[in-house]
Amino acid sequence: MNQLTTVGIDLAKDVFAVCVLDATGAVVVRRVLRRDAFIR
Repeated sequence: MNQLTTVGIDLAKDVFAVCVLDATGAVVVRRVLRRDAFIR
């Protein structure tokens, strides 16, 4: 499994965009979450 190095979160009023990068800078996970799902 790749080592995750960076987690980016775009904070907005109702929806958050989350992006996780590995050591090479490749996107591993990209998700858009509503506020209640992000809190969980």
